[in-house]
Amino acid sequence: MHSSPMARFNIICFLGIFNVLLLIKKGDAFEFKVGGSQGTWAVPADPKSSEYNQWAERNRFQVGDSLLFVYAADQDSVLHVTKDDYTNCKTTSPIAKYSDGHTVIKLNESGAHYFISGVDDNCHKNEKLVVVVLADRSKRSPPPAPAVETPPPSPAPSGEESPSPPSDEGTNPTAAPSQEASPPNNGVSSIVRGVVGTIGVALLGSSLVLAI
Repeated sequence: MHSSPMARFNIICFLGIFNVLLLIKKGDAFEFKVGGSQGTWAVPADPKSSEYNQWAERNRFQVGDSLLFVYAADQDSVLHVTKDDYTNCKTTSPIAKYSDGHTVIKLNESGAHYFISGVDDNCHKNEKLVVVVLADRSKRSPPPAPAVETPPPSPAPSGEESPSPPSDEGTNPTAAPSQEASPPNNGVSSIVRGVVGTIGVALLGSSLVLAI
């Protein structure tokens, strides 16, 4: 039994839209549960180990990702602190404090971010975390500043001759390149790959439908 042209067209459109949605999903930010999928924010089983930092070193954090801290709200809390307060387990003046038991913190800036337990004793038992967020490479570099034009020489005073311009003889200026190499654009390449993938899936879907 053969499908009608309209049915084949609808199936092709559906496959194309589905592929685009998959591409968009891949670009979404990621939420990391601190300590792993089964982990919780608590004193490590071995208080002498840097359990949370070892977990962080196994992951790759980027701007836009977020951290999920799960803990008992009536027994613990999360403090976002400076490097010095992290080192000294100082809990009195945090950058931010969270105590809802299910804290989600979005990583909006690159660099190192420091977190400790709001309970002094817990922090001293290594309930603390350093997360290094990678710089956002998707942003384009700012355009170069416009060239500053050199002002023309001032006219010579009355009665004096103006100095002669330098002679071009004997000089061999380097010829300007015929074409400058354009820097790679990762964002454009990703879009092109996405479009090509969409077209490929659509063509594959068309071939399958026509074979029905």
